[in-house]
Amino acid sequence: MKLTTTTQVSIDGVMQANGGRHPILDPGMERGGWARPLFDSEAMTFVEQTYQRADAFLFGRRTYDLFAGSWGTGSWGTNQGNNPISVALNTQPKYVASNMLTDPKWAGTTVLSGDLAAAIRELKASPAGELQVHGSAALTRWLLENDLVDEMNLLVCPVIVGQGGRLFPTTGPDMALDLVESRAFPKGITLQVYRPGGRPQYATD
Repeated sequence: MKLTTTTQVSIDGVMQANGGRHPILDPGMERGGWARPLFDSEAMTFVEQTYQRADAFLFGRRTYDLFAGSWGTGSWGTNQGNNPISVALNTQPKYVASNMLTDPKWAGTTVLSGDLAAAIRELKASPAGELQVHGSAALTRWLLENDLVDEMNLLVCPVIVGQGGRLFPTTGPDMALDLVESRAFPKGITLQVYRPGGRPQYATD
């Protein structure tokens, strides 16, 4: 099973509160909702098609709580009917990386605890399919550091947020990326699909 990550990021690398500020999960974040006005119909179609091709979803705990409270157990999510994102999330298996969560309320959820790398490698050993990670910044960084990501989808939004959590910290491991695909949407969002390519090369003179 191919593991892919899909992340909405601003030009300055912010990914927090892209769809809107959450008063509990985003304390101190005043500029939430920066991505939503930039999603035209073509960009939304791409996102919907991405969710539809998933065979399973993998979440970090924070993103899982956010998705479960909106798309899953919350009244907003259960009223979405045939929305393709809602259908995908509520019908496909969901996995959440957590050592604290023991009784998930969102149907179809399996908690992965203990040796997370071994559990994810077991999922990836399936002969076909796509295991998708949406959001989940800390998990995405951990997956990259442990060589578990097959492809990264970056939806780069033409905005400088100037505040909020970023996908990558100011210091961390280095990594080369091979560009697989790129395209632009009408309102300026660009899709960049990368595959991890090992260590970068650096100039020596």
